[in-house]
Amino acid sequence: MSLQVQKKLSTAAAIAGLLASGCSGSQGSTSTVPAATMQMQSRLQSIRPAWKAKGDGILHQLKNQVVIGSTIDPVYGQLNPYGLDVAKSTSGAFTKGDLAVCNFNDSYNVQGTGYTIVALHPKPGSSPALVAADATRLLGCDALTLTSNDTIFAAAFAANDNPVFSSSGTLITNLSGTPFNYPFGQIYAQPMHGSPVVYESNAGDGSIVRINIGGSYSSEVIATGFPVNGGQPGSILGPAGLQYDRNGDALFVVDGQNNSVTKISGVSGLHAGCLTVESNGRQFGGRCRSHARVLYSGAPLNGPISSALLFNGGIVVGNTLDPNGQNLMIEINPGGHVLDVIDVDTGAAGSLFGMVATGDNAADTRLFFNDDNDNNLQVLER
Repeated sequence: MSLQVQKKLSTAAAIAGLLASGCSGSQGSTSTVPAATMQMQSRLQSIRPAWKAKGDGILHQLKNQVVIGSTIDPVYGQLNPYGLDVAKSTSGAFTKGDLAVCNFNDSYNVQGTGYTIVALHPKPGSSPALVAADATRLLGCDALTLTSNDTIFAAAFAANDNPVFSSSGTLITNLSGTPFNYPFGQIYAQPMHGSPVVYESNAGDGSIVRINIGGSYSSEVIATGFPVNGGQPGSILGPAGLQYDRNGDALFVVDGQNNSVTKISGVSGLHAGCLTVESNGRQFGGRCRSHARVLYSGAPLNGPISSALLFNGGIVVGNTLDPNGQNLMIEINPGGHVLDVIDVDTGAAGSLFGMVATGDNAADTRLFFNDDNDNNLQVLER
């Protein structure tokens, strides 16, 4: 991999500045950089009996929790990693399997003022390399997704737009204006039949937007009405944690405002105005209402924002509103049953943002996630 880093100040100066900074808001905490090879097994706690989970899922098999590396960019020293995805190919700054992370805060840890994207190799001891930085269009980056050729689509909450970067970090275009309304989620989708698209969710009005990609860009709002809290950076809740399963052409939407996971099947067939979300996310209307169902809602979900799709169609969701000492991941199977609940960080609450799973079976599954308490990327593995 040839990670392209634009050096504008020394790494030492950046790290020194960020270590002096603190945390504001509940989403994102202290800035520490533990050794990338540090084993985290002491943190990994199963609390399955408390939730009467079945315990026959994937999470309980991932017994090792390992730090991949710091997510603090080496040029600007920005913090609070939110968006996370895995490179689908070897292109530009990425080798297939690399991880892309965007930072939500600046080096002073001010919520929603980050604007950097970094890349890391998926192995312990990796160092972040700056891929893109844009203080105007990427401001408040809270989600990103990589396409089949590693083109980066980013959801920028504070900028209220959706910039698109090449795999080497060059701005291709900036999607802004209607229908983007404080972007909060992003996922690339390659259906078995039809053209690839990107789905984006908005924390401003609870809508889901399909972005048609290719030679030109167009967009359409396919769903409206997901619950939102109208929160400012550091307290935002609304549709996020988007995942796409090409088996069933299904889009998963995590919503921390009503603690739910919604599954929209046959999502490629939904068009503008097709689906409305009603009764605080409990019911659906519109001509496509039969496509949507609440996969799961209620405890132990507690302000979830991030998620990861497993090889078997199950989904792992990350909470942000647990009490201090708990940062819970919840595994939900395709039938809507909780299989496992684990605590991956026993420090300050609200550390889980950005998750992605790799692997084709239980034996090779790896679950990567951003830990905002430590400003690093970690992995759960066998």
